[in-house]
Amino acid sequence: MSMSPTPRGVGARVQRNEDRRHLGGQGTFLADIALPGTCDLAFVRSPIAHGRLRRICPPAGTTSGTFWSAVELEGLAHPIVADARHPAWRASEYPLLARGKVRFVGEPVAAVIAGSRALAEDLAEQVEIDIDELPPLVDPVLALAPDAPLVHDHWADNRFLATSADLGDVDAAKAEAAVSITRHYAMGRHSGVPMETRGALAHYDQRLDQLVVYCSTQVPHLVRTALAEVLGIAERRLRIVAPDVGGGFGIKCNLDPEVALVAAVALRSPYPVRWIEDRWEHFVGAIHARDHRYRITAHAAADGELLAVEADVLVDVGAYSVWPWTAAMEAGMSSGMIPGPYQLRNYRFTSTTVATNKPPLGPYRGVARPGACFAIERTMDELAIVLGMEPRDIRLRNLVQRHQMPYTSVTGRVYDSGDYPESVRRAAHLVDHDGIRSRQQAGAESERDGSGRRIGVGYAIYTEQTAHGTKEWALRGLPVVFGFEQVRAVLDPSGSLTLSTGIQSHGQGLETSLAQVAHDLLGLDPAEVSVRHGDTDTAPYGMGTFASRSMVMAGGAAHGACTQLADKVKDVAGALMGCAKNDVELRGGKAEGPNSSLTLAEIAHAAYLRPDLLPQRLPPGLDVTCAYQPLVDTGAYSYATHAAVVEVDLDDGHVRLLDYVVVEDCGTVVNPMIVDGQIQGGVAQGIGTALLEEFTYDELGQPKVTTFADYLMPGATEVPDIRIEHMGTPSPFTTLGIKGMGEGGAIAPPAAIANAVTDALRPQGIAVNRTPITPQRLWLACADRPARHDRVDGLADSAPWPDGAS
Repeated sequence: MSMSPTPRGVGARVQRNEDRRHLGGQGTFLADIALPGTCDLAFVRSPIAHGRLRRICPPAGTTSGTFWSAVELEGLAHPIVADARHPAWRASEYPLLARGKVRFVGEPVAAVIAGSRALAEDLAEQVEIDIDELPPLVDPVLALAPDAPLVHDHWADNRFLATSADLGDVDAAKAEAAVSITRHYAMGRHSGVPMETRGALAHYDQRLDQLVVYCSTQVPHLVRTALAEVLGIAERRLRIVAPDVGGGFGIKCNLDPEVALVAAVALRSPYPVRWIEDRWEHFVGAIHARDHRYRITAHAAADGELLAVEADVLVDVGAYSVWPWTAAMEAGMSSGMIPGPYQLRNYRFTSTTVATNKPPLGPYRGVARPGACFAIERTMDELAIVLGMEPRDIRLRNLVQRHQMPYTSVTGRVYDSGDYPESVRRAAHLVDHDGIRSRQQAGAESERDGSGRRIGVGYAIYTEQTAHGTKEWALRGLPVVFGFEQVRAVLDPSGSLTLSTGIQSHGQGLETSLAQVAHDLLGLDPAEVSVRHGDTDTAPYGMGTFASRSMVMAGGAAHGACTQLADKVKDVAGALMGCAKNDVELRGGKAEGPNSSLTLAEIAHAAYLRPDLLPQRLPPGLDVTCAYQPLVDTGAYSYATHAAVVEVDLDDGHVRLLDYVVVEDCGTVVNPMIVDGQIQGGVAQGIGTALLEEFTYDELGQPKVTTFADYLMPGATEVPDIRIEHMGTPSPFTTLGIKGMGEGGAIAPPAAIANAVTDALRPQGIAVNRTPITPQRLWLACADRPARHDRVDGLADSAPWPDGAS
């Protein structure tokens, strides 16, 4: 269902309600919460990547309850277990504090508590750790060698999981192909690095017999469920409160061992316990993302038709499986999304999830799709080069067409709506594709010495599975099936509206967008609607904010709750005004009947405080809770074409973005201002993936990145003005036709920028097949021309993958 924009409702550019507190510095983040008597906890973290723990000695003078190791924790809390429901899955435990072995630099080994963070850190430095070092595993390919040391001693090798599938008839398609190419790709390891780091503050409420845990999380109810299992207590004895959250991007939708440890300690302490992560801890200990490697073989007809694809996917997931996503998430989603938006019917893949001595991998904006998009979109450009076609045209030749929607991909994804080719055509027009080709030709004709600058244009199109429901999550075999969302709508006796929801807003403007949905149904100004979230004691159980699901799922639930509430309001108003409820309209804070009107305050007053005025058939109160599940639960698919224009300096390897265009389709746009901001933020993060961000390690597993001096992020000089055009094809599968879009901006930039840089350097024979595309890597490639054949090699024979410019 699609709705026409009203001045304040769905489709309107409404200023965010959240801005009033955040721009005025009035937000309340975890570090702002001060409880009397709070003590601070500091972690002692492993200084080596792999080794056996022999001895941990507490600081002299520490008393019971102020020093914790796995020994002190024994019997008080269980390890975190995130097992995939797959017969080949290798199980492991993620201890809150290392037991027996340490498996990455930064793993928590012990914790100390003191009256201040400074004192706690001083005590932590006095803890002595005796570790027998073991050979570290840093390279995932070497980790698969038969003689590789084991990250988990009870495993036969270092595979969490290996899967494969053969769909269609790949061999027959290969026989028909005029062209077959094989390319290797790699995407560097990095993270969301939110402005606010992780943390927790926990205290035991004696009156309520309840452990209250404040933490910076995207999933309060899921944290409560998981913590109850780890601590061995009933969920009624746990309350999770997420105050304002300073960014998440997926980094905060897990149960972290540090948060669980704080909760376990607070359950047995007479004072509140707090841990606020510093930036060094975040770099070395928080979950990482990406770190993918691909071998893609594509088979095509002479006219550019994509006949078959063979893919080998290798993901380095670090030492542990993260709850609830499991270590299998990245490889599984990537292999499933490599076919992308194309009419590919023959597909064969293997996916391997490898354990190494690095921090665990977890969700980060885009979750595996940036790697899948990079692999298939770079391959489409490579096919175009071999076939002598324009990259734009080979896409148009193979994309799913509008009339084929809904379209089921070769891996079973149901693309619900849209016009993929039109998005490519619009993007090409917006960047002036033909004009760029003319400029390139003029530059080539004037070139003399091979130095200088080159421009290039690159495209990437993707599909973004959003708000997937019960069936899709169940097929993935995760510990939790995220199938629904709930919203409670309450019109209180004063006539003011409060929506309570289990999602968590951490920058997406959800407090405003949900209020806009309510406006269309109840006629209230969005600025006068309160949206409450982040407290498991007040919100109905919900799954939280991730996977571009919040506006689809909570928006659908808010629509359902407000629809039911509006019906009851009209019923009460009709009884009071002496007319049929169908003759009542709600607008401007009033219920208007044929001959009279009542304010919502008057109606609510009667519903709560004057039931004697109402017929007995009407129960008192105006309080509705609605659970929403899309009728088709395979997900609503947003999509976009990104086009990047770059200038490459051959003398220093620097890449400058001259233009960036996004032609996007997220269905019904609830608030264009918020949607555009989400796209721009996502693109900025995608630029970081493409050009700057990477966690690297030496041969001993020591992190080379521990500060922002080492970890570069895009700023104002790296992010150009991003031009956005919306197509807005409503989804037939969701309420209001909404498709999720929170992650989409981050998916395509690595592929689009890499294609643009490769386009610029095509005369030099340089292909960019890994991220980030650093100046050093490009400079080395340019200096080595023309005999360079850039590739990331070695998956088949388990040889090391060279750290070349590609």
